[in-house]
Amino acid sequence: MLVVAVVVNSALQPNFWSGYALTSNFATFVPLVAIAVGQTVVVLSGGIDLSLGAQVTLASVVAVRIVDGQLDRLPQAVAAALGVGLVCGALNGLVVALVRLQPIVATFATSFVFSGLALVVLPTPGGSVPLEVTTAYRAAVLGVPVALLAILGLALLWWVLRRHRVLRHVYAVGGDPEAAYASLVPVARTRISAYVLGGLFAALAALAVLANTGSGDPFVGNELTLASVAAVVIGGTSLAGGRGGAGGSILGAIVLALVTNIVFFADVPTTYRQLVNGAVIILALALAGIPALQKRRPAA
Repeated sequence: MLVVAVVVNSALQPNFWSGYALTSNFATFVPLVAIAVGQTVVVLSGGIDLSLGAQVTLASVVAVRIVDGQLDRLPQAVAAALGVGLVCGALNGLVVALVRLQPIVATFATSFVFSGLALVVLPTPGGSVPLEVTTAYRAAVLGVPVALLAILGLALLWWVLRRHRVLRHVYAVGGDPEAAYASLVPVARTRISAYVLGGLFAALAALAVLANTGSGDPFVGNELTLASVAAVVIGGTSLAGGRGGAGGSILGAIVLALVTNIVFFADVPTTYRQLVNGAVIILALALAGIPALQKRRPAA
């Protein structure tokens, strides 16, 4: 699917391989890649987080309110965004692991809480990010786009986490929580940790959104939640938990972003773009599910 998406983009966008186009494309990939990694961690634990997009929104508006276009306030803004993501993730984890609500219901409810708070913080689009930040984000180092380096950094962060005990516990809990409990794995704490990590990656996605757009928007994360779930499925991670990884989710996120480009450069009328995007995503999910269906098909 990735190869097909790249080939079609190359055909529709003549300057697809130019330095400017690559930098611009990778800059738009980073937020979805980051939130897809966070969703992967949660799904691997046997849960799902439908509030990640709202967390991106809340973290971004808090950060843009604090930075207010001043470069010297950037460290405080970054710390605040990360803090918001961690707190939101911890709240979701506590509700799921200790109150024992169904993850899909609990996080759907908290998404409204986070979205409402975002509107309180920034009722209308506005605020500004220092020009130095947006310029650096869209720059290149030795010909390599900074945004591509950010994606590689997210992949490296996953690689480090994958070798940590927390992620081993996440895989165990997602695969079989009862067996994990019998093996002395702290099930509740592991589930909370998974949602906290999901919130952390949502905060990183929020910072990438701000660096790319240069301003705040209280609705910016609305479409990211379901896209993150789609990226996880396309990447081969089982929604049942315990199987998969963020490497596939990163590629799945890039595929979805390239699909959006295809719809745009194919000159699909604006009124039909949402419909076409949805249809293409359904097709991608169906293609991603073919290997699983083939495995379940009984031998003749």
